[in-house]
Amino acid sequence: MKRNQCILIGISISFLVLMLGFPLVLIIVEALSKGFEAYAQVVIDPSTVAAMKLTVLATLIAVGLNTLFGLMAAWAITKFKFKGKNLLVSLIDLPFAISPVIAGLVFVLSFGRGGLFYSFLDAYNLKIIFAIPGIVLATVFVTFPFVAREIIPLMESQGKDEEEAAAMMGAGGFTIFTKITLPNIKWGLLYGIVLCMARAMGEFGAVSVVSGHIRGKTNTLPLHIEILYNEYQFAAAFAVASILVIFAVIILILRNQIEKRNKKEG
Repeated sequence: MKRNQCILIGISISFLVLMLGFPLVLIIVEALSKGFEAYAQVVIDPSTVAAMKLTVLATLIAVGLNTLFGLMAAWAITKFKFKGKNLLVSLIDLPFAISPVIAGLVFVLSFGRGGLFYSFLDAYNLKIIFAIPGIVLATVFVTFPFVAREIIPLMESQGKDEEEAAAMMGAGGFTIFTKITLPNIKWGLLYGIVLCMARAMGEFGAVSVVSGHIRGKTNTLPLHIEILYNEYQFAAAFAVASILVIFAVIILILRNQIEKRNKKEG
């Protein structure tokens, strides 16, 4: 038994070291291959700073919208009976089934030149494709299942008895949500937000299709890394990649703290 246990643990650790540990170390080594001064120059380069700002902006907007959508969708699915409920649940999972590249192409065909809504957008001088709104839209699409999928099971297990009792006592919908529902789902909600944030920061496929790759304007960090790599600026590409690694570590720490808090209160 102990032998089998050691073998399984050894295989798991070896796999993690090979698939995660080694690449992360390689990123740091390559990022600093030309010295810390060269690394710092890449990090503070205007194109890198612009890509970082756009990544953070798209992430914050996507997380905010998807948190709002997730709460409303979870509330509707778990608290009410209506026709099309199963369809709504299936649609929430749609980004998991569709390639992000296909999603990006759908947005191009809808909002790009010659697209379904192009005439309307052009009449009001609105630009979505190859602009920041398109990047935000693509990010929102690929990340919207995460919050809803985390809190729907929690709200289903919670049931409706406490909320119905509060309603009978005269409590309003907002009071019921903040005093009864939210305390029971808060850790799941935070966990979903963290997952949504991690996915948004690393999104490449859909954003690549709708961005236009305009350096300093519509490049997120993943797209900026691709451009640097294609220009054979390997050290610079890994330096920018290290920024995403730092973001990932921060998100991982937040996730672990949420899990610990959840277990303590559980």
